[in-house]
Amino acid sequence: MSIKLKELSKLGITTDIGRSLAINIISKHCKHETKEYITNIIRQITEDPAAWRNDEIWSKLANHLAPEEIITDAKSYELRTDSVFCKTYGGKYIDTNAKHQMNVALQLPVAVQGALMPDAHGGYGLPIGGVLATDNAIIPYAVGVDIGCRMALTIFNENEKYVQRYAYQIKQAIKEWTHFGMEGSLNVRQEHAVIDNPAFKEMALLRSLQGKAARQLGTSGGGNHFVEFGSIELYENNTLNIPAGNYLALLSHSGSRGLGANIAMEYTQIAKELCRLPREAQYLAWLDMNSEAGQEYWVAMTLAGDYAKACHDRIHANLTKALGLQPMALVENHHNFAWKETLNDREVIVHRKGATPAHEGELGIIPGSMTTPGYLVAGKGADQALNSASHGAGRALSRKRAKESTTQSALKKMLAQANVTLIGGSTEEAPTAYKDIDTVIEAQQDLITVQGKFQPRIVRMNKE
Repeated sequence: MSIKLKELSKLGITTDIGRSLAINIISKHCKHETKEYITNIIRQITEDPAAWRNDEIWSKLANHLAPEEIITDAKSYELRTDSVFCKTYGGKYIDTNAKHQMNVALQLPVAVQGALMPDAHGGYGLPIGGVLATDNAIIPYAVGVDIGCRMALTIFNENEKYVQRYAYQIKQAIKEWTHFGMEGSLNVRQEHAVIDNPAFKEMALLRSLQGKAARQLGTSGGGNHFVEFGSIELYENNTLNIPAGNYLALLSHSGSRGLGANIAMEYTQIAKELCRLPREAQYLAWLDMNSEAGQEYWVAMTLAGDYAKACHDRIHANLTKALGLQPMALVENHHNFAWKETLNDREVIVHRKGATPAHEGELGIIPGSMTTPGYLVAGKGADQALNSASHGAGRALSRKRAKESTTQSALKKMLAQANVTLIGGSTEEAPTAYKDIDTVIEAQQDLITVQGKFQPRIVRMNKE
């Protein structure tokens, strides 16, 4: 017997976590019960959850509804008095808030080692640009809200003059085959194997998000997400084995849309309920990898990462087909994710929140802004950086400050000077909102080797 989310809300279960728990219990234990029976029990639980705290079937839901009384798995932790080792790169370009947030993370009982990238700035929990290795623990807010946010670069068998010759066709293709913002979808329904991933059936939360994920497939969010055509200069001896020279390239930046955001919010709340930390560290609450919640989050995070990749796959496939182009190479990388890796002969969970994986020889993309270059890089596998590099130039101004300090006319002047056409976009993402990308790249010479330089020419972003 099934029950709808709206019906659960009317019965008093108003949170995503509570509804997810209820649906899981119903699907597992109440297949042959009537709707009247299920409704009656849920009503009893919402009216007096304490009476159900030891029930074999319904205890998890009861615990959620009265957490201050009956969450028996919750534990309280204090921070270490000392910090684990952390190497900071380009420290003079990093604000005090980001450094403080990183230091709090280094004092977690589960922390093993950290690293702070030169593009770092403040965020929730782990700072953007923070890398943290933990012992058998996954921290949802050290992965980030936009799980699997990533870069994808396709290099085509055309020279850099293509953008100038076919500017009109490129603009039309971008307008037709990209979509930005929290809601909406492409005009043509997108297909990808990720929508049929069995993980969608494993949890109530994921089942409830499958339809939205299908609708949003091939689209991008707001903020600093973009799709842009430009030219890339490939250097001699690049590991793509493409002759040095200038080529047409397509670069995209976006993540897992509503799917990842909902997963992040749900499991951050669960982590905060189960892992009680001092106020300054509450957004760093973790899930034990041996726990049911930890395993669930890992499955959900992995699915969100696969979905983010699928969105880029569709964007690049659609634009490639619309313009009749021939791809020569594809480079892509996550920068909001967690991986199981080996550090000093032990397995750890490495969280990279706004940081690019940079193992020995691993390719990645580090973008600048809508008018400044991005870089194709190969990692050097620096142990002290936890095999990581920056994920971009990093913000110098908040979106609010950027909007207040930059006029539309000033932005238009910057775009004209850089010979860049912007579709959509806003002053929130003006080039002046970002640190100098070349300074950031210079600060991480021990972490990466630059193999190419991308210059944006036609850029699409969300309006706000």
